[in-house]
Amino acid sequence: MTKALEFHDRMLSLGLARVSEAAAIACAPLIGRGDEKAADQAAVDAMRTQLNKLDIQGVVVIGEGERDEAPMLYIGEEVGAGSGPQVDIALDPLEGTTLTAKDMPNALAVIAMGPRGSMLHAPDVYMEKLAIGPGFRRGVVTLDMSPAERVSALASAKGCSTTDITVCVLERPRHEDMIAELRSTGAAIRLITDGDVAGVMHCAEPATTGIDMYMGSGGAPEGVLAAAALKCMGGQIFGKLLFRNDDERGRAKKAGITNFDRVYTRDDLVTGDVIFAATGVTDGSLVTGIKREVGYITVETILMRSKTGSVRRMTYRNPVA
Repeated sequence: MTKALEFHDRMLSLGLARVSEAAAIACAPLIGRGDEKAADQAAVDAMRTQLNKLDIQGVVVIGEGERDEAPMLYIGEEVGAGSGPQVDIALDPLEGTTLTAKDMPNALAVIAMGPRGSMLHAPDVYMEKLAIGPGFRRGVVTLDMSPAERVSALASAKGCSTTDITVCVLERPRHEDMIAELRSTGAAIRLITDGDVAGVMHCAEPATTGIDMYMGSGGAPEGVLAAAALKCMGGQIFGKLLFRNDDERGRAKKAGITNFDRVYTRDDLVTGDVIFAATGVTDGSLVTGIKREVGYITVETILMRSKTGSVRRMTYRNPVA
């Protein structure tokens, strides 16, 4: 019997950065052009091509959708050169297609990789999410608390007033009541139109981003990607799958999920060591966006490893024809 090859995260990390960089660079001509689908397709094509150059036996566990819905990088697709370690891959080739089309902040190309079986195969349903940064005891905030109680609890843990807390929330009609309750505490709210992976990541660096907490419902696949980021950066995330109909419950069962009421922690969503790369497409709080000049294109990537807790920021200046 052939022994499984070890997941050498250090050796694979630079290759992963090249994957997110390729996806971001492919979007450059489409920033601000108003064509979300074209930008997304460009990122998908570039990311897939670069992934297939890596010496891995990869399976996409968080991708562009089910096989019938996504021509490339669908859930379950095998990627890589076919040699090397068996790995799980979670990706969003362009997190923020609308942000890119409208040249708005915080569009990213995002990808995470871990050993086979290390990531939750989250179905394409909603997930209620709650996230805070590092340095707090476990359970200082929970999904069982009301939004106001979460703000009060975090303020108490930080030794500050509720008016000093800033919460990041997706601007959606479904969040109107939650936003009203948060405002009643005196907390500030950073509303974002898209990109809740970046929204969660902001919690890990509050001194830089000004964000203390993220809450609200968004895509479950993005919750796994966000957990991978916090696994590297530090911080807590809690998630609970939300189902609107039997079809969505069926998707969960297909993914092997039987407990529909389970609250997942960061280490439930990502159980093993992981590497994570995010490259800026448009300017944001985490990384700068693509910069174009005559003959060159420059991107910034944040590259992280949970095993060591290392966070690298890299600038890649690439000649273009």
